[in-house]
Amino acid sequence: MLQMKKELSFLNELNVLYVEDDKFIQEELEFFLSGKVKNLFIASNGEEGLETYKNNKIDLIITDIQMPKMNGLEMSYAIREINKDAKIIITTAFNDTEYLLEAIKLNLGNYLTKPLDLNYLIEIMIESAKNLILEKENKRILNTFEQYKSIVDERSIVSKTDINGVITYVNKPFEEISGYKIGELLGKSHNIIRHEDTPSEIFSDMWNTILNKKVWQGKIKNKKKNGDYYIVDTIIKPIVNIDGEIDEFIALRNDITELEMSKEYFKNRNEKFTTNLKDSIRVAKTYKDIVDKSNMIIRIDLNRNISFVNEAFCEGSGYSKEELIGKPYSILRNKNMRLEEYEEDIDEMFNAMSEKKVLKRKIINQKKDGSLFYCNAISYPLLDRNGEVYEYMGVRHDITDIEILHKEIEDTQRELIYRLGEVGETRSKETGNHVKRVATYSKILAHKYGLSLEEENRLFAASPMHDIGKVGIPDEILNKPGKLDEDEWKIMKTHSEIGYEILKNSARPILQAAAIVSYTHHEKWDGSGYPLGLKGEEIHIYGRITAIADVFDALGSDRIYKKAWPLEKILKLFEEQSGKHFDPKLVKIFFDNLDEFLYVKEKYKDEFESNK
Repeated sequence: MLQMKKELSFLNELNVLYVEDDKFIQEELEFFLSGKVKNLFIASNGEEGLETYKNNKIDLIITDIQMPKMNGLEMSYAIREINKDAKIIITTAFNDTEYLLEAIKLNLGNYLTKPLDLNYLIEIMIESAKNLILEKENKRILNTFEQYKSIVDERSIVSKTDINGVITYVNKPFEEISGYKIGELLGKSHNIIRHEDTPSEIFSDMWNTILNKKVWQGKIKNKKKNGDYYIVDTIIKPIVNIDGEIDEFIALRNDITELEMSKEYFKNRNEKFTTNLKDSIRVAKTYKDIVDKSNMIIRIDLNRNISFVNEAFCEGSGYSKEELIGKPYSILRNKNMRLEEYEEDIDEMFNAMSEKKVLKRKIINQKKDGSLFYCNAISYPLLDRNGEVYEYMGVRHDITDIEILHKEIEDTQRELIYRLGEVGETRSKETGNHVKRVATYSKILAHKYGLSLEEENRLFAASPMHDIGKVGIPDEILNKPGKLDEDEWKIMKTHSEIGYEILKNSARPILQAAAIVSYTHHEKWDGSGYPLGLKGEEIHIYGRITAIADVFDALGSDRIYKKAWPLEKILKLFEEQSGKHFDPKLVKIFFDNLDEFLYVKEKYKDEFESNK
């Protein structure tokens, strides 16, 4: 009853048009639907219904067939010409067989015979409401992604090529810097802008890298249409489809021509005028000014305190010079990173520079407002006349926009994976909060167990897919309210293998992890689980963790075949099953951190539970 109450709330999202010429039937259904849907529009014939549809935002049409002026089928055809995806429910009497067959043949929608089964009508409307909510959410995600894409398109030089290197897309900045029009570039090889000064080894390395599905980054000198040159800092990423095959390549570039020209100029002038101190000083100052204006500069003393930052660094970090100079470098620490990992990373960086090594790396720092900024950085030691290190200097190029786009793409992938996880749970009448809780429980266990941050986040993203294989289990078994018989249980157990087969061939690390979780989360520590009967540490740690998270949540939640267990009974079962069903080390971690699990259980409590 509570589940039905929750599902009925979905109808509040629907604007419904009801078309019926029989006043008695019309008033009866109007009374039944009033208050259940967002807005209810009533029409007495097809012409009136069509006009109402044109003038209002309608999500679902319920219509009789035989009506004066314009019948229900004619109205439906006209509506489908306006919106080919319009959702329509046809109601008809038994003696309307000819019309009904025509409606079915033309795939107009769902069909109900009179007198109407109101329960079945509500089920169809709830399903339509769910689909509408999902469509709106997908449009929101796509809209956000498109906005991020437009930001990058405005700020970076972007092109796409097919697998053979033929240009399929360029943006406006690419046109402007190359001097070519879009029509002159599309369908051509990137050789059209290749400069003879760029060594062929660079292109060999680039192709070897991206064809191995890795990201390539480097500087390339290109030729404009008029013969001039330009230099770009380039990142090329292969776009891989769900089968793990490369569909195309996308390249993002930043124009560094001015910086590279000034470096070359300084080099030539310095060699030419080494005997002329004044000219050398002037050129050095010019070079310093150009570098200072084009890059973020930071210097750090041997005690790891900030001794200098330029204006560009202050702009990028959100701090003033007064707030940074004299402060420990750790003021910029990325707080999302574990303290021990941060300290290990920083020690490695400064120890390398103390040994007079120059480092090229991506650095993630935290702004004053708490957001992150990303830089490609060259960090190197400054030496005194005796060759001893007296300070460290970093020259950085802001790549935050590019990183935000990459993160948005990754977040979109994770959200889609999360939605797929909800599909499996929805089919078995479980809530989306189940996968939220399982994911969060898994993240806690992974962290406390000592997995790396990368693996912890990967399992957090993958664990919602643990029951995706349920999409292959028949409804009569999946949603059976009673105990399954032996044959039904054999079929139910195949969901682990079904999920594995769906995901195993993906080249994506998250989907590979999801395949492992699906395959192993029903294995047991003593070897009595399924599908492989693995024992102990033969079971992947992802499966051992998800098993505890899934069972804890399943026992503590109402399901179609049972009521939620009290907490005391659940804890007793975990005590008894430590070393049998579950990894004993993980069970101890579970009990040691029980408060965190209970907090998550309350935070993501199913809505209907709060009404109990």
